[in-house]
Parts: sequence; C-alpha cells; structure tokens
Amino acid sequence: MQELTFSPLSILVLHGPNLNLLGQREPGIYGSLTLIEINRLLEAEGLKLQAKVLPVQSNHEGILVDTIHEALGKYQGILINAGAYTHTSVALRDAIAAVNLPTVEVHLSNIYRREDFRHHSYIAPVAVGQISGFGVQSYLLGLQALVHHLRSG
Repeated sequence: MQELTFSPLSILVLHGPNLNLLGQREPGIYGSLTLIEINRLLEAEGLKLQAKVLPVQSNHEGILVDTIHEALGKYQGILINAGAYTHTSVALRDAIAAVNLPTVEVHLSNIYRREDFRHHSYIAPVAVGQISGFGVQSYLLGLQALVHHLRSG
C-alpha cells in the first residue's frame, strides 16, 4: 500500500489576552495545562499532520492584528483563540477577512454555556469553523480540521 505524503503546511496559531496565564488562571474553566504545554502539544500534532505550527501570544490587540497581516505569504492558515477579543474586536475580525486565510476559531471552554456576553463571536463569521468546550482538545481538533480543510480545498 502506498503511503500518502503531503507538502508541509505552515499554520499560525494565535493566542489572545490572558492565555499566557493558563495553568494558573481559573483552572476549573480553562484546565491546568500551561500555554507552553499546549504549544508543545500543537507542535507535536503538527508534526503528525506534516504541518509546521508557529504559536504567538499577545495581550495586545494591535500586535495580534499586525501578526495576522504579516501571515500573508508565510502561512496557509490560522488557528486562533482570541480570548476576550472574540467578543469585542472588530479589528481582529477585519484583519482575518482582509488576509483571507482559512481560519479556525477555538476556545478551551464552551463559550455558549458561559456568560451571555461570550455568546457572540466577531471571529466566527469570517472563520471556516469554530470548536469550543473541549479544553486542550479544542486546539488539537481545530488544527486537524484546519489542515484537513487546507488539503481538501
């Protein structure tokens, strides 16, 4: 049986505000893994999927917007957990729409089982999909879905 091989993909992973505090921040909601541990898991999953993963975290909206702009020509897709900016940032939404790179939105917690203000996402309408509520698995499932989307599109 012939083994399928794929050309490597480059995926930008964006982590928004307060995600640098994972592991200590409300572990009952966000789990006990640190952002470093989540990034390691994403990089390992990327290797299995023949995709290079570059994680970037910022608490600053403008840095996230600039990083999305700089993704053009470098990355084939974006995996994003915009944190609280999911519910407030038209700027992130517009940046994703402007670069027109396939984007998957992820959240550790199920945002629809939380406070009402978290039920609206500015990112979702410009994303190919959204995965929430599965803890770190949301990131891994999101990466798998994004790679599948890129390779089947």
